[in-house]
Amino acid sequence: MAVIAMVFTFTACEAQIKNEKKETVKIYGNCNMCKSTIEKAGNVSKTAKVEWNKDTKMASIAYDQKTTNLDEILKRIALVGYDSDAFRAPDDAYAKLPECCQYDRPIKTIAKAETAHAGHAMPATTTQQQGQLKSVFDSYFDVKDALVKTDGKLASEKGKSLVKAISSVKMNKLKADEHTVWMKVLNDLKEDAEHISETADAKHQRDHFITLSKSIYELLKVSKYEVPVYYQFCPMANDNKGANWLSKENAVKNPYYGSQMLTCGKTVETIK
Repeated sequence: MAVIAMVFTFTACEAQIKNEKKETVKIYGNCNMCKSTIEKAGNVSKTAKVEWNKDTKMASIAYDQKTTNLDEILKRIALVGYDSDAFRAPDDAYAKLPECCQYDRPIKTIAKAETAHAGHAMPATTTQQQGQLKSVFDSYFDVKDALVKTDGKLASEKGKSLVKAISSVKMNKLKADEHTVWMKVLNDLKEDAEHISETADAKHQRDHFITLSKSIYELLKVSKYEVPVYYQFCPMANDNKGANWLSKENAVKNPYYGSQMLTCGKTVETIK
């Protein structure tokens, strides 16, 4: 009995959410498989807890209001295919659901995310959205410039700024398509930025800059930057497999070789 009591107490402590706020919202779905997917997408340890009822379609959501909000939770659920009255799931995410989980999608479900994607957001909100990712892009370009100089110490410092910029992004202020890509690349972004920040070895930093550039490219394709951005390619980087990077200048300054082969490469795309 003592062991059971200890386990119960430990579980209760684990489940506790600080600064808790509770809300009830409708999320569309059909079955217990839907329940599992919805709750898994919404739950974050010690931050958010979702309990969904397949009969009523109502979800009880508790969350730490200082670290997240209802919109962020509902966006995560929408990204795995489930509509709410606030956010409509991307059509491709809905299409990937098992047949038994493909619920009837009511016309009235017009999501905030969908409205933003259609370009109907207010100008002030647009400025906020651009600002969310601007610091990430700025920090990326700073890392690139440091690698052009083959300055591992400076790249490490700029990598720390990039890590901070990534952690400062408020997902609920991103546009729908930005949010979708952000969720896709976030783990890789963090890993590459952290590796670059934790070493002064330019070779190791350049290895991670290859994959970091892929993630930043995907984000820039769905976002806007204040000036045109040039997507550039060096065929000799990455052990002659080739590698890309992004620059605010059309003139090639190669971050993979620096002064050894500063102008090796070419612009393959201009992102406006």
